[in-house]
Amino acid sequence: MNDDLSWMLDSALEIPGALHAVLISADGLLMARTQDFDKDDADRVAAAMSGVQSLSRTLAFFCEDPHQAWRQTLVEFEGGWVFLISAGEGAYLGVSASPEVDMADITFRMQQLVAQLGKRLTTPPRENLGTGS
Repeated sequence: MNDDLSWMLDSALEIPGALHAVLISADGLLMARTQDFDKDDADRVAAAMSGVQSLSRTLAFFCEDPHQAWRQTLVEFEGGWVFLISAGEGAYLGVSASPEVDMADITFRMQQLVAQLGKRLTTPPRENLGTGS
């Protein structure tokens, strides 16, 4: 897990009603979690969210175009919400929230986080530092 990214995820919890956030890889491995979220629970959520994303992506044909890119999955429970969005190549950001959360605020914050995370998750190309002749 990348503790360096955990502090970034904690900013999602500044939205009233936001509960937890996780950053996961496409294969369901936990990459980062908010500091207050138990690691075992975060691992379980990461595996489940990978499956949810895969199932969601499979439903593109239901919107008349099977080649559409998946953007977001939203799951509603009696006691809250789970938001799942793409966080770059092979990574997903998941946030849980209470029923009272402002959905526009949390999705906006998630998009901001994705932009910040993208910079951290992308390795810049190596430059040739040799003098070369």
